[in-house]
Amino acid sequence: MRFGISTFVTDESMLPGSLATEVEQRGFHSLIVTEHSHMPVAYEPPYPGAGEPPREYYRTLDPFVALASAATTTRNLVLVTGVVLLPQRDVIYTAKEVATLDLISDCRLVLGVGVGWNQLEMRHHGLDPASRGRKLN
Repeated sequence: MRFGISTFVTDESMLPGSLATEVEQRGFHSLIVTEHSHMPVAYEPPYPGAGEPPREYYRTLDPFVALASAATTTRNLVLVTGVVLLPQRDVIYTAKEVATLDLISDCRLVLGVGVGWNQLEMRHHGLDPASRGRKLN
């Protein structure tokens, strides 16, 4: 069995390179980082009673930049996106970011993708929430 650390890397957390070094030194298999491009000020809960997202949702760093930093400070740690909100991204830039990170990490990238849950965040990207699943295909 392999264990990894899943976390929000923010401007208030450890820097991604330092975090990755500590995670690898402690024998973990992987570092999994999250993505939100932003959290809209006018928050709409995804379901009744959901409440406000925790502070780290508002401060999340870019997963590819964070994992690139992690790649430069580790040798064996598997670097995982958990998850990239692919329907909200430009597919060509994202493909280039993924290929670049996979190259500089010596093929240690695992790309986790998802469709997201924050409908206002999607709308800010010009995405109709009802089409997000189809756009992922």
